[in-house]
Amino acid sequence: MLAIRVDVTTVQQMAPSRESTYQIALLGLLLTTSFASGAAPSTAAIKTPARPHVVLIMSDDQGWGDTGYNGHPILKTPHLDAAAAAGLRLDRFYAAAPSCSPTRASVLTGRHPNRMGVFSWGIPIRPQEFTIAELLKQHGYRTGHFGKWHLGSVRPESPVNPGKTGFDRWVSAPNFFDRDPLMSDQGVARQMFGESSEVAVDLALEWMRSQLLPDPGTPPAKPTTSPPAEVAPLFVVIWLGSPHLPHLADPRDAAPYADQPKKLREYLGEVAGVDRAFGHLRDELQTLGIRENTLLWFCSDNGAIPVVGNSGENRGAKHSVYEGGLLVPAFIEWPAMIRQPRSTPVRCGTVDIFPTLANIVGASREGLRPLDGISLLPLLRGEMSVRPAPMAFWNANIPGLFSPSDSLMHKMERKQDAGREPKVEPASRKAGEIPKAGYAADQFGGHSAWIEGDWKLHRFSTMDGAKVRWELYNLAIDPLEKLDVSKLHPEVLKTMQSGLDEWLEKVVGSLHGRDYE
Repeated sequence: MLAIRVDVTTVQQMAPSRESTYQIALLGLLLTTSFASGAAPSTAAIKTPARPHVVLIMSDDQGWGDTGYNGHPILKTPHLDAAAAAGLRLDRFYAAAPSCSPTRASVLTGRHPNRMGVFSWGIPIRPQEFTIAELLKQHGYRTGHFGKWHLGSVRPESPVNPGKTGFDRWVSAPNFFDRDPLMSDQGVARQMFGESSEVAVDLALEWMRSQLLPDPGTPPAKPTTSPPAEVAPLFVVIWLGSPHLPHLADPRDAAPYADQPKKLREYLGEVAGVDRAFGHLRDELQTLGIRENTLLWFCSDNGAIPVVGNSGENRGAKHSVYEGGLLVPAFIEWPAMIRQPRSTPVRCGTVDIFPTLANIVGASREGLRPLDGISLLPLLRGEMSVRPAPMAFWNANIPGLFSPSDSLMHKMERKQDAGREPKVEPASRKAGEIPKAGYAADQFGGHSAWIEGDWKLHRFSTMDGAKVRWELYNLAIDPLEKLDVSKLHPEVLKTMQSGLDEWLEKVVGSLHGRDYE
C-alpha cells in the first residue's frame, strides 16, 4: 500500500479553510514523501456480540457538511449529533458513487455499481446480483425495506423489486418521495400520509414491532427487557427520500429557518425532518429493548447538491468524483460492541457495508463474487488505524433513467384500480441482460479515481478513450484537492495508474457477465 511519512501532528484535525497552513505543510511533504507500508496496531481481541439487529438508514442528497456535528453554520441536527457523539463517527466515509442508484447498489452488494451496469440514477440493479439481504436471510435474519428504492420497478412482477432482491417485507417508492407519498406495499399501491422521513421510519417501526412484540398493536409504554431469545434478528433498510428535491419541508421543520431564503429554508427543513425521524427511530430502539445489540448505521447516498447543500468546503458536489461529491456524513452506533465513543479518520465507504455485516454474522467470503469493499469489523473493535486496501471510483458519464415516483405510482394505482396487472417498465424487465458489445476493456470513459493511503489519483478520459489526463493529490495536507502534484511524484503516479487501470479492466469484465459464469 502507498503511504506517506509526514512530520505534521494530526493532519486530520487541520482546518481545511486555512489554505496557507496546509500549503506550507505540502512543501514539507514534498521533501519527505516516501513509499511505506501502514499496519494497524494490534489490540486485545474483542468478542463480537451475538447476532445483532441491523438497521441501515440512508438520507438522500445530504452533503458531508449538512449536519450540526460537521460544523454547519445554521442547521441544527441534535439527534444525528447525539448518535455521532455516542458511537463511532466515520469522518472520511465515501459513497461509492456521486449519485443515488449506484451507491444503493453498492450497499446491497459490496461491489462497485459499474460492475452490474448501475452507471447512474434510475438504472436497475441486475437480478443476478447477490445482496446482503439474501445473505442475512441465509443466516436467520428477517429482512425489510422501507422508503426509496430506485434500483428498479416496484411493481409486483418486477424481477428487481425489493421482494425479489431479498426483502421479506417492503413498502417502497420507485424514487425520491415527499409528503403524503403513494408507495408500493409488496407490489400494491398504497397511499401514505405525513412527512416523508417520518413515513418511512414509522413503516419500519411498525414491521419491527410485529416481529418483536407478542402484541404489536400495543407498544410498550416504557423500555422493555430484551425480546425472547427465539426472536429472529432483524435486518432493516430505511432509505429516506429527503433532502432530495423538490424540497417541501414540513412547516414545523422549516420554522426555525424562517429568516433564510426560501430555497435554503425548505432544504434545511427537510434535513431537520430527517433528523427528527432519525431521533424517533433511535428512541424506539430503546423502547423496544433492542438498542444495546442493534447496529445502527447512518449515511447519505452522495455528496451535497449545489447552491443549498454543504460539502464542508470539500471540492465538488453531487455527480463529481472529487471529495465533495463522495464524502458523506456517517456513523455507527452499536452499544454492545462500541463501548466508548470515538471518531476515526480511516477512509471507508458504502462498499464496506456488505463485507462488514457478512463478517459480523460469520458468513464465508468463499464463493462470493468479487467485492470492492472490506470488513470494518476490526475498525469497530478498535484494531484498524489505516485502511488496508485501496478505494476506487468511476463515474462513466452515462446518463440516468428518468423515473419520477409520483407519476409511476399513480399509473400503477390506476392499473390496479381497473383490475389490470401493471406492466413492468422496460429497463427493469431487461435488467438481467448482459451487454453484447459496447464497453471496451481499454477505454474507461469518464472520471475515475483511486485512493491509496492518503494519495488520490484522478483519471479523466473521453468516452472513446482517445484522450486521458491525470491529477494526483495528497489528501493528508491538501484535502481540498487544489494542488496537483502528479509531475512532482512520477513514481507514485505510475504505481497508482497501474492499480487503477487494472481495477477498471476487472470492472468491465464484471459488467460483461464474467462474475456470473
